[in-house]
Amino acid sequence: MRTRVTSGNLTVQAIAGTYVVILAMDVGAGAEAGLLGFGIERLDHESGEKRALSNFLLFAENDEDGADHSSAVNPIQAFQWCDYEATPGRKYTYTVTSKYGTPGALEDRDAVTAEVTTENPDEGTHGIYFNRGAAGWQAYERHFKGDDPDQVPRRAAYEWLSRGLEEALLAFIAKADGKGWGLRAAFYEFNYMPALDALGSARKRGVDVELVVDEVGEPGERSQPKTKNLAAIDVAEIEGICTPRTNTSGIPHNKFIVLLKDKQPIEVWTGSTNITKGGIFGHSNVGHIVRDEKVAATYLAYWKELAKDPEHDGFQAGNVADDDQPERRLAAGGEELAPAASSISVVFSPRERRAALDWYAKLMDEARESFFLTAPFGVSEQLADVFGNDKPYLRYLILDHENKKIAPVARDIESDLDNELAVGAYLGAGNWHQWLQEHLTGFNSAVLFVHTKYMLIDPLGEDPIVITGSANFSSNSILGNDENSLIIRGDKAVADVYLGEFMRLFATFRLRRKINADLKDKAPEPVPGAAGDAIHLDPTDAWAEPYFVDGTKQKERLLFSGSGGA
Repeated sequence: MRTRVTSGNLTVQAIAGTYVVILAMDVGAGAEAGLLGFGIERLDHESGEKRALSNFLLFAENDEDGADHSSAVNPIQAFQWCDYEATPGRKYTYTVTSKYGTPGALEDRDAVTAEVTTENPDEGTHGIYFNRGAAGWQAYERHFKGDDPDQVPRRAAYEWLSRGLEEALLAFIAKADGKGWGLRAAFYEFNYMPALDALGSARKRGVDVELVVDEVGEPGERSQPKTKNLAAIDVAEIEGICTPRTNTSGIPHNKFIVLLKDKQPIEVWTGSTNITKGGIFGHSNVGHIVRDEKVAATYLAYWKELAKDPEHDGFQAGNVADDDQPERRLAAGGEELAPAASSISVVFSPRERRAALDWYAKLMDEARESFFLTAPFGVSEQLADVFGNDKPYLRYLILDHENKKIAPVARDIESDLDNELAVGAYLGAGNWHQWLQEHLTGFNSAVLFVHTKYMLIDPLGEDPIVITGSANFSSNSILGNDENSLIIRGDKAVADVYLGEFMRLFATFRLRRKINADLKDKAPEPVPGAAGDAIHLDPTDAWAEPYFVDGTKQKERLLFSGSGGA
């Protein structure tokens, strides 16, 4: 949910997802003069805890051992801040106070109180579960001292990394409780044993379980998960419920489960999460439940075709025959380009033509105030062209990495100052300024940081569009692979969850990209700063000046605070 409140010269818009609350501030004309930042206090209505949010940066005069990192004495010098420690389904009150004066004698001026309730993914039509991803590594170092997750007692590190994703997946399978229930699933990478065991246990308690699992390629081929899938299936002793997907020239890239009751589909689990340790606990992923019988029925019909292990060409034609929405909407154009208001629709692949990708590109190009995109494997020509079209608003992009193929496209996109780019990175060898050295889990060998595939079109507007699923926004995904994508229009709650998670990753990687200017194929490692070389808060109002002159920071202030998106 979101709420916007003004008091005096201060406006605050709070945007609550599940685990993230975005706080966006704005001040009236002239009120930026003398502004040293914002103090932010949070009241948790369930626990009764009231505390000031912390600021990692300090005024130089406050930088000493045991320093108080409270934003009450070291105010936030940004017009957007995120609370990453919220809990789903809980009411919070945030009090934001504008701070003036001098670092040693701060003066409170205007104060705004904004109340929000975070989304509860266990209720309603949509249940959205993002894992922690690689973005929280400073927090991981503080919590677990950089220890290997397997060395942390009671699986505490795994629970922290999962952030509800594993639990939601296993709970979804467990909902199939005995005879009369059914599960139909299609998986690409399928070797995380607790999930396989959960499916095996479901079968033992009388659930009708059938799976379609990737077995394309020869054993040992690096590009295919066949070998690991077969080994895990053998250990779990579930061969009898697994239909191999072999008869395709593309990748059987789905990751979905349909839940049935009395043979009727009632819910579906989908998203970007492969059933692997790396998918659940490593790079950023989402599991998205849709509790809608019509949507679940659409997935079940698609699954029934997958279970026949169809040939690629015939399957392409069948998917377009069943759903020609992209083709129809492209042909109609104009106001009919977008899906129906307040709707959930699905696009399945492979398809005969790349109309779906062209459709997504046109939807992006028709955005009115912003769009946001995660692209783990690079940006397709169609979407890159949209980034190149001149617009008066900001466009955000997250890449997992920049290799020799991706870098030229990314840098061309970034040449437009209205395009904001962040790339996966971590703080490696040495201690840069006051940051702790970070470590990755090692669970992922190729995609280290971002594996999600979603697009947000005008997420802060009255009519947001969210596109999410297994499909990368590429020709290969549309034309070659078995894929699925949800298109959700007009649901602000869904948009708020996805936007919060996007900005959590974006803010973290943007900082690391500034530090690591020379991006390479591998995760970059910064050169350590000199001893005592720390970054401090600005003791003047100069930090605020860029937010009030034409440019990226001003547009970001206006967009997130609701003061004007373009």
